[in-house]
Amino acid sequence: MNNNTTPFVASASFVTRLRLTALLSALVLAGCAASNPQTATQASAPGAFVQQGTASGARPVKVMIVTMFAPEAKTWLDKLGPWDSIPVAGLSPDYPAVQCNHDNVCVMTTGMGHTNAAASTMALAFAPQFDLRQTYFLVAGIAGVNPQQGTVGSAAWADWLVDFGLQWEIDPDHRPKGWRTGYLGINTKNPGEKPALDYRTEVFQLNAKLTSAAYALSHEVALSDSPEAQAARAKYRYAPANRAPGVIRCDSIAGDTWWSGAELGARATEFTRQLTGGKGVYCMTQQEDNATYEALKRAAATQRVDLDRVAVLRAGSDFDRPYKGQSSAANLLNYASQGGFAPALENLYRAGNPLVQDIVAHWDDWRAGVPTR
Repeated sequence: MNNNTTPFVASASFVTRLRLTALLSALVLAGCAASNPQTATQASAPGAFVQQGTASGARPVKVMIVTMFAPEAKTWLDKLGPWDSIPVAGLSPDYPAVQCNHDNVCVMTTGMGHTNAAASTMALAFAPQFDLRQTYFLVAGIAGVNPQQGTVGSAAWADWLVDFGLQWEIDPDHRPKGWRTGYLGINTKNPGEKPALDYRTEVFQLNAKLTSAAYALSHEVALSDSPEAQAARAKYRYAPANRAPGVIRCDSIAGDTWWSGAELGARATEFTRQLTGGKGVYCMTQQEDNATYEALKRAAATQRVDLDRVAVLRAGSDFDRPYKGQSSAANLLNYASQGGFAPALENLYRAGNPLVQDIVAHWDDWRAGVPTR
């Protein structure tokens, strides 16, 4: 009968054919898995990622320079080309492609702030166009600088990344008596108590061996300066704020709120010490580094990248607090007049390029990890 309401009853021969087809399919799939270790690994570990590598056409990258906005990228793009432009799905619509040169040095731009940095870095880390398993990541951007540790134009290699935004805040006009600050760690009782690190992104320690190598390669380079920066730093009555810029080694805090003031600077110093067990020294304030690192960390969990190959370089474009006699508001509202923007951009290249070029020139030494020298 051809009535759609009539139940279909399978014959014995039809069921047999179905069973035979299913059995043959299973045997074929099993044979494929046995002959293909990647398929077998994926089958035995659901959700696990297996890097396809160069066999699938992915481009091996020696150095990936991570910048946050166009001027930071330009300092590299103007000097290390020519470039191949490689579009990547999921990057910022303002910066939708990664640029790579013939040495397999690439430059990508995330967009500014935590959200852009995390989203773009994640898109890059899982992009099928690149083999990033042996890639060295150089996060290179400008920042506010602590005048007690550096000056405008100074370039700092970080050992620690601290998220300054993950705190509780009380209106400073109503903070408890005796508190120097209205900031305290989340779920703590006072500013002196270390938080429990429930977010697991509050603090990251970078590979000290890589940071040491980067600093050793760059600490004697001549840095760029400007008359405007010289005039700005001369208003500070103490060193190193009033000295020429140099390459230094100290730590970076992240937070999307731009701030200015000696009390906030003191809190940044204290919070960095708390979260690093007294080892960290705050000197640069920026927005993105913890977000960028966390995205790379998640990619590392699937063997796409190696976290021991991440370096962070920040160059001071303006001071995080005023000089004596200047208000905190004036320091913040006039930050662009301090003359550090152009030198800081140039100094990202001058301090960072020695590491990039050493990796490229001595790739056989760097391929397996940071060499011992």
